[in-house]
Amino acid sequence: MDFTPTEEQAAAQELAATIFGDLATHERLAAAGTGTDAELWKALCAAGLPGAVEEIGLLGLVLLAEEQGRTTAQVPFAASGVFGLLAVARHGTEEQRERLLPGLRDGTSVATGAFPPAGHVRADGEGRLTGAVEWVPWLRDATHVLVPDQDGATRLVPMACAEATVVPVELTAPWAAGRLVLDGARGERIGGVGALADVLATARIVFAGLQAGVCAGSLARAVAYTSAREQFGRPLSTHQAVQLRAADAHMDTEAIRVTSYEAAWRLDEGLPAAEHALTAAWWASEAGKRVVHAGQHLHGGMGADLDHPVHRHFLWGRQLDAYLGCGTELLAELGDLIANGERS
Repeated sequence: MDFTPTEEQAAAQELAATIFGDLATHERLAAAGTGTDAELWKALCAAGLPGAVEEIGLLGLVLLAEEQGRTTAQVPFAASGVFGLLAVARHGTEEQRERLLPGLRDGTSVATGAFPPAGHVRADGEGRLTGAVEWVPWLRDATHVLVPDQDGATRLVPMACAEATVVPVELTAPWAAGRLVLDGARGERIGGVGALADVLATARIVFAGLQAGVCAGSLARAVAYTSAREQFGRPLSTHQAVQLRAADAHMDTEAIRVTSYEAAWRLDEGLPAAEHALTAAWWASEAGKRVVHAGQHLHGGMGADLDHPVHRHFLWGRQLDAYLGCGTELLAELGDLIANGERS
């Protein structure tokens, strides 16, 4: 295994870090409220980062998602990359790729996914979908939503159709979410047997990378705070208890990062990765929760301030803990996978 980024991946990550760092500031995020930062999305698209995902692969998208998480940037970058660009590029027909990918590359189209559970939406013989999904991240920004039906087929629904309704909902994290209601909406099938499992595995890997960034950002803020804040005449960071708590958080963050890198690398290389995707998601859920709690705790009383920047990392970390399966659900799924010998 070699997780060293290629020149293209490293250049894309550096560019993403610069744009997110310059524009996803605390002041701009506070002004955005719970909505998307439209100017930041425009800047990312103008730089060609959404379109670069096809060339830099899944590992490259994980690296970019990590930079998004580091700043908790309120844009549908990770979601559109997974449920739009990669889903269509990997599973769409040639006609679908030619029709759908240009808009997803330049950001004029935004995709999200009503994942993970199938069964909430039913398709009839003509591919018309009926049902509701209680919350879908970034749905208020989406032009398309990828929906699994009762048979596990993945169907792409244009949100411009009259049969698709969005009811805004607020989540723990400010992800511009909505309740999706479908009443006979036509959804075109993307991929065949196995597409749903692949998209779900890909999503879990990318959102694990997003969690790695959220945790890294939380820890960086805690380190800066405890290095500057003094107690009894010396910085808080010199106290052993603070050092141990920060060290544990660092190791948890690295575990999320390396498992998401490994799973992404394996998929890019065409190797079996089902177990690795679940492992990365489990670390993102369980360890991510610990890290954002530690980040808030290390800020002491300031960590309880809802307007403090570290609180945003806490909200994202807790939302990602539950998204695409919480730790116990993922562990049970992984156990079934191993017990049944389904290791691809």
